[in-house]
Amino acid sequence: MTFPIEALVRQLDGDDDASYAARVQLVSIGRDAILAVIDGLPTLGSFGRLTAIEVFEEVADPRCGPALIALLDDDDPIVREWAAIALANLEIDDAAEPLRRAYRACLERATPPDWTEPVGIRWALTELGARTPVTPPLTARLHDTTAAGWPSPHFEEIINDLADHDQVILYSQFRQVEGERTYHVSYTGPDWHPDWTAPWEELVKETRTQSLLEASEAPVGGNIFVDITWIDRTDLHPER
Repeated sequence: MTFPIEALVRQLDGDDDASYAARVQLVSIGRDAILAVIDGLPTLGSFGRLTAIEVFEEVADPRCGPALIALLDDDDPIVREWAAIALANLEIDDAAEPLRRAYRACLERATPPDWTEPVGIRWALTELGARTPVTPPLTARLHDTTAAGWPSPHFEEIINDLADHDQVILYSQFRQVEGERTYHVSYTGPDWHPDWTAPWEELVKETRTQSLLEASEAPVGGNIFVDITWIDRTDLHPER
């Protein structure tokens, strides 16, 4: 049984099964469904808008660009984050400046920089060539491009290298690589929350200390890799 496109758009706000079924049908319709999804966005709740973003990404129609940019001002931070990531994945033209505005709005709301929304926006800006992370030479050299991470035995070296180059480490995650498969390594590190209003120099010192404590207790092995997220001073004090 088939449904009109408009009915499928409304169904994006249904329960998990109904929303998934509507998404699959809309994606199979492809470009012919995109304008209806765009028109239906104002009638959808947060869940429906998130599913609509998934439709935009899977269909990859650049006509959804303005709608995704508008969602950067959504009331829901998860919607804003997903919209930012979708703009980068779809390589939408003219998205860089709206993303910069969205990031400044995060700072004005005092959203901690290690929360997922600012992390997602920074990633999007980087992917679009509008942000260049500071990667010190040693950190760059130790990066394993095959595993897309850093070998865990070098974790302490990388922490010190980043801090020596005035970078603030936000958090780290560990993965175990077995052939072509990758597994998340569960690890409960130190629970610490920096004072983001502190001077930058104090943040660098504090996050170095806490990260080194984490390194002393973290899993280590030849097939264990660490993913490290860090920011530069300009990420907290961007040019306006």
